[in-house]
Amino acid sequence: MGLTARVLAIDAGNSKTDVAIVATDGEVLATARGGGFRPPAVGLETAMRDLAAPVTRALRTAGLTSVTHVSACLANADFPVEEEQLATALRAHGWAGTVTVRNDTFAILRAGVTEPRGVAVVCGAGINCVGMRPDGRTARFPALGRISGDWGGGWGLAEEALWHASRAEDGRGAPTALARTLPAHFGLPSVYALVEALHLERVPPPRRHELTPVLFATAAEGDATARALVNRQAEEVVAMAVVALTRLDLLSEETPVLLGGGVLAARHPQLNDRIRDLLTERAPKAVPRVVTARPVLGAALLGLDSVGADARAQERLRAYYGG
Repeated sequence: MGLTARVLAIDAGNSKTDVAIVATDGEVLATARGGGFRPPAVGLETAMRDLAAPVTRALRTAGLTSVTHVSACLANADFPVEEEQLATALRAHGWAGTVTVRNDTFAILRAGVTEPRGVAVVCGAGINCVGMRPDGRTARFPALGRISGDWGGGWGLAEEALWHASRAEDGRGAPTALARTLPAHFGLPSVYALVEALHLERVPPPRRHELTPVLFATAAEGDATARALVNRQAEEVVAMAVVALTRLDLLSEETPVLLGGGVLAARHPQLNDRIRDLLTERAPKAVPRVVTARPVLGAALLGLDSVGADARAQERLRAYYGG
C-alpha cells in the first residue's frame, strides 16, 4: 500500500487501552492510553465511547482524521460473532477504510513472534489460548470461565486457595498453610474473618487478586495443597497449548509457545518449570517463551501484516517498543 498507509493499532483489555498510529515503514506517529474496555459490564455504546477517547487523542497528535486500516485486539471478543459486532461498531466511527478485530490474546501472540505463527497462552485474571498460522488458520477457545471448561487464572486460583483454606480451618478438608497465609495477608486472624470481610466488602472485591501471589509464596514454602494448585495450573496451560498445536498441525514442527499475562510473566519457578516439563513430554518441538512486550505491539504488527509492510518496518516498530 506504500508509505502513505497508516495503521491504527488498538489493544484494549479489561483494565486499560493502548493505542498507536503506525506508518507502513514502522514509524510510530502517536500513542495514547485509556481505561478498560468492558462492553459486558457497561454496554457496547459506553465502551465504544470510552475507546474513542484515546483514539481521538492519538489521531490529533498524529495530525490525522483517519487511517488506512484499524487493527484492534479487544477483550471480550470471544466469539467470531462478537468480533464482527465490534468491527461494525468501529467502522461506524469512520477511522479507517478497513477494520480487523481479534481477541486481545492474539496481540500477545503476535508480539512474541517474528511471523504470525505460533501459540500463546495468557494467564492473567483468567486464562485463554490462541494459535495462528501465516495462511490465516487459527485456533482459539471461548475462554468464558467454567462454563467453557476453563480453570485457573489469577481470579480462579484465588478462589481455589480460599476454598481449600476454608475447609482446612473448619475441618472439612486437609490441613494447609493457606489457612494462615491468606488471612494474614490482610492482617486478619482467620479464614472465617477473611471470608466475612470479602462477603461484606470490607475488603474490596478487586483485592481478592492479591491472594494469588500469596498462593504462590505458600507453594514455594512447600505447602502440599498450594503446590498441587500450582501444578494444576501448569496442567491447564499445557492442555490448552497442546490442543491448539494439534488443531493447527504444528505438533511435529518447531513452534513457539508464548506465555503471557500477569501470572505467567511473574515467572514463578514451580509453575513455569512445570509447564516446560509437561511441554517436553507432550509437545517436544514446542519452544516455550515468556512474553513481556506490550500487547499493543502485537496489534500494530498484525496491522502491518494487513497492509503488506516489510520486515524492516516490523524491526523498526519492535525497536520502538523494546520488543
